[in-house]
Amino acid sequence: MSMMDFKTEFKPTTVQPQQIEGRSFEMIDEEIGPHPYTEEQYPIVRRVIHASADFELGKSLVFHPDAVQAGIQAIRDGKKVVADVQMVQVGVSKNRIEKHGGEVKVYISDPDVMEEAKRLNTTRAIISMRKAIKEADGGIFAIGNAPTALLELIRLVKEGEAKPGLVIGLPVGFVSAAESKEELAKLDIPFITNVGRKGGSTVTVAALNAISLLAEQV
Repeated sequence: MSMMDFKTEFKPTTVQPQQIEGRSFEMIDEEIGPHPYTEEQYPIVRRVIHASADFELGKSLVFHPDAVQAGIQAIRDGKKVVADVQMVQVGVSKNRIEKHGGEVKVYISDPDVMEEAKRLNTTRAIISMRKAIKEADGGIFAIGNAPTALLELIRLVKEGEAKPGLVIGLPVGFVSAAESKEELAKLDIPFITNVGRKGGSTVTVAALNAISLLAEQV
């Protein structure tokens, strides 16, 4: 088939976004095959696959048994959501967080964080977590970009300085990303993470939005 034939045969149609999403979910349900996820975990897996078009990533998710309910409760209680970077903050459906009194915060570009990171010769991601636990402990920590942020949060939990309501730890990358998630999965706190290097802000947003949707259900 020539390129001209392809262009001639292609006929785009106008489809409503809800129809596209609905059909996408149907296709995921048809293609995912056997999986170990519970009825409450699967909507999160499905949205992660929808956001990434990556079944391997979706099926690499790991849940603490209390993770989903802890996330729902944190949202309903109006707890803050802490994002590691602005990309996560921008993507979150804030209205579902704010209607319960919560807000989505990101500290990595705060002037005091930047100044302290420079003074200590460390990363802003690390200092942002130290600030976040003072202002948003008990909330949801959504980390999709910075493994150093996740490792610092894990350290703070181990030392008894932090007690997050839920940690969504899905950083992407080659340096420390997989290792940080392995360490998170060892903690006895509510978490959602995955195995391996894959992850990112987009799938972190997808997981968080899935939980906020579940929080809307009676």
